[in-house]
Amino acid sequence: MTTTCTTYDGHGDLDTLRDVLGRADAVLLDFDGPVCDLFRGACTAYIADEVKERARLEWGRLDAGVRDCADSHGVLRCLADMAVRRTGDHRGTRLSWADGIVTRHEYKAVGQAVPTPGARELVRTLAGLGKAQVIVSNNSAGPVREYLEQQGLLHHFSAVLGRDPEDPHLMKPHPDVVTRALTELGGPSPSRTLLIGDQLTDLIAARAAKVPFLGFTRDKKTEALMRDEGARDVVGSFEPVMRALSVPVSC
Repeated sequence: MTTTCTTYDGHGDLDTLRDVLGRADAVLLDFDGPVCDLFRGACTAYIADEVKERARLEWGRLDAGVRDCADSHGVLRCLADMAVRRTGDHRGTRLSWADGIVTRHEYKAVGQAVPTPGARELVRTLAGLGKAQVIVSNNSAGPVREYLEQQGLLHHFSAVLGRDPEDPHLMKPHPDVVTRALTELGGPSPSRTLLIGDQLTDLIAARAAKVPFLGFTRDKKTEALMRDEGARDVVGSFEPVMRALSVPVSC
């Protein structure tokens, strides 16, 4: 599906963006990207490799999908698929060790994570405007909380929601974490909520939960994919968001 996509670069009419933000009583923020660069842009293949090494001890020969996966979150999904094929266990309870490996590396990354320019100001401004905020992440909730606490931002969030350690299939693009956020907020109308995310998976999850979406990406390919999937509003930084909120941002 292709729709008109409004891309903001700090210039021009911000009426649409003001309207999007103004309608939102609550804002759901993805973590890695909109809030910080958790792994400083590094590939997470080394984490996937550690998971695969342990998986070989558990099962021996790995399915091709697991063997070829070079992403720390993707390998959890692929491993869960393999577990279902081999054991019939649809909840993947035998895979808590795999989630633990990924979570350990996420905790380790927190200390070196790079704050996204403008994210701190955005969170504080939204809180000042009385908008509830929830983190909706495919990362484990523990490392996310630790980062927010280190940055002095944790108290601004009603909840910090991460992936289900027992079922990686519930990571975005599945809407589970978004619907959990709505429940945590007391069941507000999805139309009065806004999800800010940097990946196509965020858009798909928001759409499935009927929550409006604001894309946040500097990557033109990702922007194009969001546009093709129906995203109307995309920003490359939080500067236009802060302008729409009538607050200047220092990057």
